[in-house]
Amino acid sequence: MSHPISGVLTAIVTPFTDDGALNIAELKRQVSRQIAAGNGIFCGGTNGEFFVLNEDEKVAVAAACVEEAAGRVPVVAHIGEVSTRETIRLGQRIAALGVDAVSVITPWFVPLKQDELIVHYTAIADALSVPMFLYNIPARTGNTIEPQTARQLAAHPNIIGIKDSAGSYDSLKGFLDAVRNVTDFHVLNGPDSLIHQGFIDGCSACISGLANVAAAEINQIWSRFHAGDIAGSREAQENVTGLRTELYKIAFSPAVVKKALQIMGYKVGASRYTVQFSPEQLQKIKQICQQYH
Repeated sequence: MSHPISGVLTAIVTPFTDDGALNIAELKRQVSRQIAAGNGIFCGGTNGEFFVLNEDEKVAVAAACVEEAAGRVPVVAHIGEVSTRETIRLGQRIAALGVDAVSVITPWFVPLKQDELIVHYTAIADALSVPMFLYNIPARTGNTIEPQTARQLAAHPNIIGIKDSAGSYDSLKGFLDAVRNVTDFHVLNGPDSLIHQGFIDGCSACISGLANVAAAEINQIWSRFHAGDIAGSREAQENVTGLRTELYKIAFSPAVVKKALQIMGYKVGASRYTVQFSPEQLQKIKQICQQYH
C-alpha cells in the first residue's frame, strides 16, 4: 500500500452521459476536484452505484480513478459481489490496476452466520495481493459483521480494517473497542454525521458521500482535527450535519447527491434507478447547494 488510508476519502459518484453510459472524462474531473480539496478517493461504493454497474464498468471506474489520482492520494475501490467467487474475480482485476486497497461489502439477499462471513472474507483476502477492508452496511445487505468477527478477521495479514456504515455511534464504537489493541487494523467511519466523533474515538479515516457536494467543508473536519483544533473540527462537523439532514430527507443517496452536483453545474448525469424530483424538491436542493458551490 503506497498511501496510508487516513483523513477524508470521498465516496465518489459514478458520472453517466445523457444516454446512461459511463462518463470517464467527468469522473476524472470529479477526482481532481476532490484531490484539490485534500480528499482521497473511494470508488465503486454505494454512492458510486456499484449495484447498477457491470464488472467491466467497475474496472473502468477504478482504472480512471487510479490514473487521475496518479499517486497523489489513496484510491480504495469497492469490489464486493454477492458471491465469493465473483468478488475474487473482480478483486483480482481491480488489484492489478494499482489501487491502494479494496473494500468488500457483506453478501446480500442470503442471511449469513458469522462463521460463514469469516470463511467468505478469508477466502477473498487469501486470493488478493492488495490490502482489504471489510465493509459493514447491514441496512442495505441484511448481513451484519459483529465486532468480534472483525477482531477475528483482523488476524489475517491482508485484512487491514473495516468500513462501518451501520449508521449508529454504538456500531462504530463497538468496532473501535473490539480492535483497539490490534496493531495495524483501521476503522473507517461511514456516516457523515459521525466524522468528527469518529476521529475523536480513533477512526483512521472517513468515507464521505457528502464530500461529493461539500468537498472542502468535509475536509475541514479532518484537517482541523489533525492540526489539533478540536473545537474547530466540531464546528466544521456541525456545519455539514445540517446538509446531510436536509439533503437525505429529500431522496436516497446517491440520487440526491448526483442531482445536487448537476445543480452545481457538474455533468455527472442521473442515477440509473428511477427517482423523480418534484419542482419543490429541486428548489430545496438548489437552496442547499448554494451554500457549497
